[in-house]
Amino acid sequence: MKKIILPIAFFIATPLVLTLSLLYLSYFSYAKNIKNNTFMSVTKTVAFAAIPTTESLLEDQIFTQDKRVENLRLFFNRHGSPLEPFAQQMVNTSQKYGLDFSLLPAIAMQESNLCKKAPKDSYNCWGFGIYGKKVTKFSGFGEAIDTVAKTLATTYKKDGLISPEEIMSRYTPSNNGAWASSVRQFMNQLQ
Repeated sequence: MKKIILPIAFFIATPLVLTLSLLYLSYFSYAKNIKNNTFMSVTKTVAFAAIPTTESLLEDQIFTQDKRVENLRLFFNRHGSPLEPFAQQMVNTSQKYGLDFSLLPAIAMQESNLCKKAPKDSYNCWGFGIYGKKVTKFSGFGEAIDTVAKTLATTYKKDGLISPEEIMSRYTPSNNGAWASSVRQFMNQLQ
């Protein structure tokens, strides 16, 4: 019977001794850290690490801008438009002139199906200065984007014409309202 008791006592005592040893070591480690104020410095470090930095704010602003550019790229890509490489320029130019970033691509979609039906070699996807046999041509999409945006800002926006309905009254005055409705629909798709 003594042979059976010894292994049972061994199996009960071993975990108990190990647990007590760990508690004992933990207590002395804790007491030593309190004496050296180690926990105070750790707490301060954690508190300072939780304070937001300006870097995180900058990243949020960059993400917002990239989202607009990415929305334009996807929109242009989905419609097979040659304007896809100019998405960043459209956002920058719209911002430069204080325009909604979706206005230029929405007008291009309405006027030329994003340049697929623009007059040959004109780079004029916006129907800008095109009436009768007169066709305004640009040296490239970059020049066209800047010229159309600048005109919308200095000639239209300056006179209080901001919404598609207001812009339509001058941009395509003979239209019955379908132009503005389509432009607004395309702008909403880009938001």
